[in-house]
Amino acid sequence: MTDYTAPVRDMRFVLNDLIGMDRISALRGYEHADADLTNAILDEAARFAGSVLAPLNQPGDKQGTRLENGIVHTADGFADAYAQYVAGGWNSLNADPEYGGQGLPATLGTAVREMWNAANMAFSLCPLLTTGAIEALHLVGTDAQKSMYLPKMVEGTWTGTMNLTEPQAGSDLAAIRTRAVPEGDAYRIHGQKIFITYGDHDMTENIVHLVLARLPDAPEGVRGISLFVVPKFLVNADGSLGARNDVQCIALEHKLGIHASPTAVMSYEGALGTLVGEANRGLEYMFIMMNRARFDVGLQGIAIADRSFQHALDYAKNRVQGSEAGKRVAIIKHPDVRRMLMSMKSRTEAMRALAYVVAAAFDTAQRHPDEKERARNQAMVDLLIPVVKGWSTESAIDIASTGVQIHGGMGFIEETGAAQFLRDARILAIYEGTTGIQANDLVGRKILRDKGAAARAAIAEMREVADRAAAAEGADFGPIAAGLRDAIALLEKSIAWVLETWAPDPRSVLAGAVPLLNLFGVVAGGWQSTRAALAAADRLATGDNEEPGFYKAKIGTARFYADHVLSQAHGLAYTVMHGAAGVLALDDDDMR
Repeated sequence: MTDYTAPVRDMRFVLNDLIGMDRISALRGYEHADADLTNAILDEAARFAGSVLAPLNQPGDKQGTRLENGIVHTADGFADAYAQYVAGGWNSLNADPEYGGQGLPATLGTAVREMWNAANMAFSLCPLLTTGAIEALHLVGTDAQKSMYLPKMVEGTWTGTMNLTEPQAGSDLAAIRTRAVPEGDAYRIHGQKIFITYGDHDMTENIVHLVLARLPDAPEGVRGISLFVVPKFLVNADGSLGARNDVQCIALEHKLGIHASPTAVMSYEGALGTLVGEANRGLEYMFIMMNRARFDVGLQGIAIADRSFQHALDYAKNRVQGSEAGKRVAIIKHPDVRRMLMSMKSRTEAMRALAYVVAAAFDTAQRHPDEKERARNQAMVDLLIPVVKGWSTESAIDIASTGVQIHGGMGFIEETGAAQFLRDARILAIYEGTTGIQANDLVGRKILRDKGAAARAAIAEMREVADRAAAAEGADFGPIAAGLRDAIALLEKSIAWVLETWAPDPRSVLAGAVPLLNLFGVVAGGWQSTRAALAAADRLATGDNEEPGFYKAKIGTARFYADHVLSQAHGLAYTVMHGAAGVLALDDDDMR
């Protein structure tokens, strides 16, 4: 497997030329996140990702995790790497300074987390879940819970999980059966949870579980779910660890990928826990964690796509096969291999730009002094999170598969490492809500709820970029602008169809929900790809650049995206508006 080199150059381009980190550092509380600090963090994160995390990726995949005598052992080197991660202050990067965090912008944290995931996704899942648990406790936990758990979790010496899924429930959380029985000021938790990422491990002294369960008098369905904090070890009043709680990992799942990440079956046998927030509002609170986690899973897709591209590009430059003009050449010279590489590169860069733009909107929604600007940015975040999650993860699977294809038969052999990226990527479109769930969220909670207002606002921004591209100089900008304009019109038409069709025929709308999500992603990616090309052209025109090749590549990549990716909008839009007849054509008994 090739070494990992974080794409810091492209990250800086997105942060500075597409977002404007100076705008983010001007927000209240982010004044310390200046250019010097941002660059230093990116450089050090790249070093840590490349030298500490990446070398453990393939060995960890081979070794996996194991459960022995009730103790989960992570792969060799993981515990030491995690200790270095904590010592470096990485876990506290975006957390509230009140609890020991560094209070840095989510935009910067997004770039850093991409590096962790690309270097070693199995490792990065542990802090990903901890971050979500921190956010939930920070927003709805009691003062006692915050003071007891958050300093250690922010530091990283304790990790966190979220416990939703049960064997009989799957994604249907209304079917949860785990019980919470009152005992004084606390509760005894009884039940079993499955698919709990890092539900147990040997990297920290305590694990803080956030668990969905039902109180004895809870109503049926999702309205009767409460959220409880249940530590692996009980915590004494002075903050020291007390007795082991009655929660155990009873099995580890055997999985297609992410072998070095323990996926636990957890048994709660009367474990002591405390209620988080108000009774029967647990699902609402858990969505705090899930929304953050959904964005981060989309980021995982971008990371795996980039790692797969780097791996395939290195192979293509060094694998000599075939001839041109009587000379043996590396396979990168072959047009079809170049097509595949450009497909990987163009989509990965578009996904990265979109995710970082959403992260910047999140920072702006939290800190901007103008209320209307906060609301506008929050609407953009809400609209695009299912797109970042769904489109980026589905694309990552295809990009990783293309990476295997570039390797040919060698890609199908585990030793080359290309297959691991495909295996690891496959879970991304499933956990934290499948692509279908993301698509239903985009349609139901985002487009229908505000009658398409946020979507129209995004489309207006896209059109403004297409207009600028149409007026830009250079032979590539005409096709880029035309491709983006056509795709925007198809997205707009598809959204209008959804709004008109939902009331009389919701099943037809839902039959096309995933194609609509992918259409939105393709067009949003084209929006960002075109912005990148325009920014690059500005740099070239002013001479304000040290790497003209980098900027020329941005324009060429946008041209490829317009010709090969945006062109898919026609088929996706047709499927959104006309595909339901085929989806619903057969009765259940005829599906055989």
